[in-house]
Amino acid sequence: MRGMLLVMAISALGTVGRADHAGPYRVYVGTYTGGPSRGIYLLEMDRETGALTEKGLAAETPSPSFLALHPSRPLLFSVNEIGTFGGKKSGSVTAFAIDAKTGKLTELNSQPTGGDGPCHLVVDRTGKTVLVANYGGGSVASFPIGDDGKLGPAASFFQHAGTSIDKSRQEAPHGHSINLDPANTFAVAADLGLDQLLVYRFDPSTSKLSPNDPPFAKTPAGGGPRHFAFHPDGKHAFVILEMTSQIIPLGYDGEKGTFTLGEPVSTIPGEVPGNSTAEVRVHPSGKFVYVSNRGHNSIAMFAIDPKTGGVKPIGHQSTGGKTPRNFGIDPSGKFLLAANQDSGTVVVFRIDPETGLLKPTGHSAKVPMPVCVKMAP
Repeated sequence: MRGMLLVMAISALGTVGRADHAGPYRVYVGTYTGGPSRGIYLLEMDRETGALTEKGLAAETPSPSFLALHPSRPLLFSVNEIGTFGGKKSGSVTAFAIDAKTGKLTELNSQPTGGDGPCHLVVDRTGKTVLVANYGGGSVASFPIGDDGKLGPAASFFQHAGTSIDKSRQEAPHGHSINLDPANTFAVAADLGLDQLLVYRFDPSTSKLSPNDPPFAKTPAGGGPRHFAFHPDGKHAFVILEMTSQIIPLGYDGEKGTFTLGEPVSTIPGEVPGNSTAEVRVHPSGKFVYVSNRGHNSIAMFAIDPKTGGVKPIGHQSTGGKTPRNFGIDPSGKFLLAANQDSGTVVVFRIDPETGLLKPTGHSAKVPMPVCVKMAP
């Protein structure tokens, strides 16, 4: 009975949340804890001006460094980027129910991810599965989402193996992200330690992954593929190399789950000692792609060639803070929100729909150790 009531409550919340489409965006911010941060924080953003209102702590949970929203239900999922869970060397993934009126989060349950340091996750398009990448463990896993919103035990788990040329950073596999293609049939895991994009077939009916044939695409040695984004057309994609500060445009065959690599393009203007890339996002229009630079403390902006999927640098915009990590683009494509980890700010920029250039709005909010930004009505 309790489970049925919870399902009814989540369904009701979903109805209320979808009806409130004219209000501000809710902005959930994942952080690193252990210092001043205590978990996931909530902001509200005015859709017209980009002004942010701080709403405080949404949920207390350890190092929720990356977040994912359910595509249709009031649910949020976070990794817990920790080294030990349940007495074992593992991180965890946690499910939360979203309160429709307040936006606050109620923890539903957690599952071990099977590897330490989980750092990235996504929800599939049917809303039935969460996929997680473990950085420390160098692995990926998939978890079914129950009718009550809780996560079941892992439906599949794959341990990566191998090394690459940089023995200080690539001494072992490091799964840094996992993404699903627009057709929801292939998952792509960028492994920084292997210089590989590992490709898995995905079955949404069972929540299971299985290695594709061929099982991976190789990226330039020593580059360290970190994050990855598909173009809305389903024919192109982009991967950023953390260690060499580059973006690579990719051609994608959605029938075979294979990639053709284009030429790497620098994300920084000249030499910037100590720089590394953190996040890549494609604008909803498909006309532009953006990359965050830690060290240069900027967002690199690129125009996308609609025919080839190639990229052309169009400039850099300071994020107004230190160590920009993940950033979010609101569903309308008007605003970009950058999370400056080491200065404790989330800063709002307006996106020019014609040129793709960013312009500071003057709006920002304070959040301790912000890493990830996710927006919902």
